[in-house]
Amino acid sequence: MTTAAAYVLTLSCPDKPGIVHAVSGLLFTHGANIQEAAQYNDQQTGLFFMRVQFVCAQTGREQLDAALQDLAAQWTMTVDLHRADQRMPTVIFVSQHGHCINDLLFRCKSGALPIEVKAIVSNHRDFYQLAASYNIPFHHLPMTAATKQEVEARQLDIVRSEGAELVILARYMQILSDPMCRALSGRAINIHHSFLPSFKGAKPYYQAHDRGVKLIGATAHYVTADLDEGPIIEQDVARVDHSLTVDDLTAIGRDTESQVLARAVKWHSERRVLLNGHKTVVFK
Repeated sequence: MTTAAAYVLTLSCPDKPGIVHAVSGLLFTHGANIQEAAQYNDQQTGLFFMRVQFVCAQTGREQLDAALQDLAAQWTMTVDLHRADQRMPTVIFVSQHGHCINDLLFRCKSGALPIEVKAIVSNHRDFYQLAASYNIPFHHLPMTAATKQEVEARQLDIVRSEGAELVILARYMQILSDPMCRALSGRAINIHHSFLPSFKGAKPYYQAHDRGVKLIGATAHYVTADLDEGPIIEQDVARVDHSLTVDDLTAIGRDTESQVLARAVKWHSERRVLLNGHKTVVFK
């Protein structure tokens, strides 16, 4: 008898009657027990999105894949099937700000994030000891304008050799080239403060303090060739006032960035985020 396995099925297709019945019927036929299901009909684009988590002991992975591909052909459907109990292989890029990577590594080790960090890549040496404390390989790859193409090729080699399904830009302060963005399409998540495009440069919180802002926020999104304009996964804000110093604003901003990025990574690694053109569907 086949050992029971947990799966996550995600799919998208043109919306029409009978999709939920077809999917649930197929799973029932193969002895699956649905544990969680969510769906969304985008009336603007006419697309249907669905995520189903189920366990199955009767049918093996290959048979399920074959049956789902037949279903996909019938409904012009994009389907993805993944084991739910496997942690997502991940590579983290970082520069010199450590709040996000510290938060991610702690959450990962404590079991709060279903990812396995296979490597840390940085253009600085600041976090090699942090990587060593978690027993994670650290790759120091300094970058200049002249070496950008060569360094990015090396970065992609690391991502591929580690079998990474996710790349996290945890305050990585280098702009990825268009070819790099295409190579990582749909599997690279970036985090930045919410002051763009108003306050650009290295010290946005100083500019925000000078302007007396009342909200500090953060945005986590997929990386695209359009700088900081990829499909948004998660955002949040914190209220501030005149009594706070620049250091206070910076600390609040970093906390917000860390929390927003962690939520985005969690949802992505649990296969809860589906791309919908320039937007996302997030089944929380």
